[in-house]
Amino acid sequence: MYPSKKQKLFIRKYKQTKIIILFSQLFLTLILIIGWEVLSQKGIINSFIYSSPSKIIMTIRSLIETHNLWPHILTTLYEVLIAFMLGTILGFIISIIFYIYPIISKILDPFLTILNSLPKVALGPIIIIIAGANTKSIILMALLINLIISITTIYNGFIAIDETKIKLFKSYQATKLQTLKYLIIPSSYQFIISSLKINISMTLIGVITGEFLVSQKGIGYLIIYGTQVFNLNLVMSGIFILLIISFIIYKLVIVLEKRLCHK
Repeated sequence: MYPSKKQKLFIRKYKQTKIIILFSQLFLTLILIIGWEVLSQKGIINSFIYSSPSKIIMTIRSLIETHNLWPHILTTLYEVLIAFMLGTILGFIISIIFYIYPIISKILDPFLTILNSLPKVALGPIIIIIAGANTKSIILMALLINLIISITTIYNGFIAIDETKIKLFKSYQATKLQTLKYLIIPSSYQFIISSLKINISMTLIGVITGEFLVSQKGIGYLIIYGTQVFNLNLVMSGIFILLIISFIIYKLVIVLEKRLCHK
């Protein structure tokens, strides 16, 4: 069966819209970079404080030439991926437990809310004492930040399912686990993907915060070291690298979203 004229027109408009959005994003990014460089070169903004794209490129090139860049990137990536995976898996499992046993959710809800509102930096000294001044502390810090968000997002997806569909499953004598497996989880893919997207930023915040406190290696360490020695080009380079890492992980989540939600 061939697509109708209306379907062809819709597909054409959809593709044109995607191209327009992509080129607009690239254009705005280019304008921002060029404007930043020009303002810096003309002295309109203080290049010592705000750096410039050319200085960032030179700083990154210097880090590569001295073999100081990749160890920091790989360290941060390792910590981010471990914390991200742990937060997602634990959040998913705990959300399932909350769905199967709603009373547990009601008991723990105020405690999770209080813990989520607590600034995690305040727990930094306790985390260091418990886990030591090492990678474990950094991962634990990130986990404290991303886990509760993950639980809340996924669990809200579980309980947002249409009650009529749940009653239909019950009418066929489906158990709660069967309902969870064949209805709740498949219907909550969008919420799970939303959880992953939020977890990216939350995990990066946790890892960088942890690296500020205890690390001797990583992008967070580069940023805090650059601040201590007033090398703001190094600080901006670290921020730029974090943006790239965040963008790459986000795109991977988008690929996963297309596979799960557009079958």
